[in-house]
Amino acid sequence: MQVVKDFKWKKDIKVEDLVDSLGNVGFQSIELKKAVDTIVKMKKDGAKIFLTFTSNMVTSGLRGFFAQLIKLKMADMVVTTVGAIEEDIMKAKGENFVIGDFNSDDIELHEKGINRVGNLYIKNESYCRFEDVIKPMLKELYSKKVRWPVSEMLNELGKKLDDENSILYQASKNNVPIFCPAITDGALGFHLFMFQQDNDDFVVDVVKDFANILYSISQDDKKGIISLGGSVSKHHAILAGVLNGGMDYAVYLTTARHTSGSMSGATTNEAKSWGKVKDDSDVVTVIGDVSITFPLLMSAVLEKLNKENLL
Repeated sequence: MQVVKDFKWKKDIKVEDLVDSLGNVGFQSIELKKAVDTIVKMKKDGAKIFLTFTSNMVTSGLRGFFAQLIKLKMADMVVTTVGAIEEDIMKAKGENFVIGDFNSDDIELHEKGINRVGNLYIKNESYCRFEDVIKPMLKELYSKKVRWPVSEMLNELGKKLDDENSILYQASKNNVPIFCPAITDGALGFHLFMFQQDNDDFVVDVVKDFANILYSISQDDKKGIISLGGSVSKHHAILAGVLNGGMDYAVYLTTARHTSGSMSGATTNEAKSWGKVKDDSDVVTVIGDVSITFPLLMSAVLEKLNKENLL
């Protein structure tokens, strides 16, 4: 039987050792350690890994870490929401987001042309400059062909960026498809709409891309998911999983609670009732702010894999 052990700081402690020590502390620290072990196991097992996240995480400084993980072959498929796409492009083109305050005067921010995401600020000018960037990109896409499945369109956009910290750039460079089923739910969606008004044969094919995500895995593959937050990005991946026999591994990180009945709060155990993960799968749900939990656990994962020459 595992016993509680006191955590103590050690000089030059590695993240791997820190998280291992937290595995004896209790509460969510235990789940954090289980999440590390599960991701290491899915990687060693050769599982095809879905990495899913919502756009607010790209607003934050996790964006470059996601790009690095793609470069390190820690994700075979990415599923996200459209804000992540447009903000990745914004940052690749030099836009800076500012750290503000959760308790800001939002009326004053609005008057100054500043949009708040938690304690992060995005200026209206950033969206105006995004318009200047995306219009010629769409024209070039249209000149090549008129019908684009979403992931193929995003792959092409990634080729037009030159930023090692860009998710789109690294995904395109490393042949990792990015799926964004709710592609119209943001500024990019508006520009797609406006472009189609002038070019009515231009089609962004979401249904075709659903086929693409289904064919990205098979019944015979070992399959894993690392899901940050919830929303359509999480469900799109696990739906692909259930239609291909269920996930063998699942790690969920969220601040939502299962009592809400929401997709964001749904646990890995709940997913078993749907066949989204297999009955005997390795699963763990970590409750906590992803901007804290994810860098900790993934740094520990990378240290463990690097130590075994698996990166």
